Amino acid sequence: MTTTRAGRVVTYAALTIGALITLFPYYWLVVMASNTTADIYSSPPTWTFGGEFFHNIGQVFAKIDFFGSLLNTLLVAIVTTLLVLFFDSLAAFTFAKYRFPGSSLLFGTVLATFVVPTQLSAIPQFTTMVHLGWVGDLKALIVPAAANAFGIFWMRQYAQTAIPDELLEAARIDGCGFFRTYLTVGLPVLRPALAFLGIFTFVNAWNDYLWPLVVLIDSSHVTLQVALSQLNGLYVKDYSVVMAGTLVAIVPLIVVFAFGARHFVRNIAAGALKG
Repeated sequence: MTTTRAGRVVTYAALTIGALITLFPYYWLVVMASNTTADIYSSPPTWTFGGEFFHNIGQVFAKIDFFGSLLNTLLVAIVTTLLVLFFDSLAAFTFAKYRFPGSSLLFGTVLATFVVPTQLSAIPQFTTMVHLGWVGDLKALIVPAAANAFGIFWMRQYAQTAIPDELLEAARIDGCGFFRTYLTVGLPVLRPALAFLGIFTFVNAWNDYLWPLVVLIDSSHVTLQVALSQLNGLYVKDYSVVMAGTLVAIVPLIVVFAFGARHFVRNIAAGALKG
């Protein structure tokens, strides 16, 4: 009994320390956003909240089109996430539960694209956008990201074990075609994996900086990450204003993560109880 209690104490202590380490960057972000840049550079640095937060937020709104960039980013992140969830789950369901000529080769080709660095594909991708006339348009961010190798691989691995072959056979006996089987049998079982993939895709689309910087050539029509980079002047960097903009920009991510993670855990628990 004493050993068990000591083990719990050690476990809780380790979890508490881990949580504090994880949360410290967010605490420091709020501290920097609520002080001046001079306070940040002071020695020793300021560790407490200051009274400059609303002034810094006002500077953010004055220097960039924050809400316009926010709407652009929301549109890109939401549409990209919905497309990825549909195309990746559909492809993964096919690869996991159906066999057709060349399926293994096709899946291997999809995985091969996963190991190609994003930077290497920037130039040919930009050339493609030029030929399509999409440079400077949000379609150049959404369409290339509508499906990805990681999502297909993740959903396929989950679908292989989560969807019993007996369910598919029962659907065929009931006269369900491929898409009806996918909608009525595949998607309900894949909800936990979809929740994770949705969070992952939304966060990646929200935080993407390199590709929007390259393809959105109009500085007044950019996503939030590119707009926040404009807060840095050429000779003077007001880090308190940059941190204030960053703090406001991560609020939607926290909301999405809180909702998506709860949905993910709930579906995992429901699946465990059914099992």
